[in-house]
Amino acid sequence: MHFFENLYHNQIFMTAATAWFAAQLIKTLIHLFLIKEFRAERLVGSGGMPSSHSSTVCALAVATCYEFGPGGYEFALALILALIVMHDAMGVRRETGIQAKLLNEIIRTFEDMGRSEISTHDKLKELVGHTPLQVLMGALLGVGIALLNYNVL
Repeated sequence: MHFFENLYHNQIFMTAATAWFAAQLIKTLIHLFLIKEFRAERLVGSGGMPSSHSSTVCALAVATCYEFGPGGYEFALALILALIVMHDAMGVRRETGIQAKLLNEIIRTFEDMGRSEISTHDKLKELVGHTPLQVLMGALLGVGIALLNYNVL
């Protein structure tokens, strides 16, 4: 129990967790507004606007910078992690989502022809990565939440 109490009082962790939660909530509300359908999966799922990955790692980096300063190795680690995660979200993960969408269309075509051995339950997840705008909005959200959490704004 002592572990969880310490984690709860860890301001860096709580800042990053709050940024993740805020991004997931915003993502769910945007989906609800645009699609007019509530999907609980959006509360924890990847992909979409804003990027919760970017929000989390940017909040982590800003909070770490605030706690340890820009010259500390802790900030260097958090910053490098943030850059890798955001680059990956726009690169490999985004391409994976594009490929999944194309493969799902091919499966639907074969189903329409009555020749598919793959069931619709095997559909690939298309919302995996992010556009640069989604990553930017997630990053700005994470930075903003960190600044608010440390009473800088």
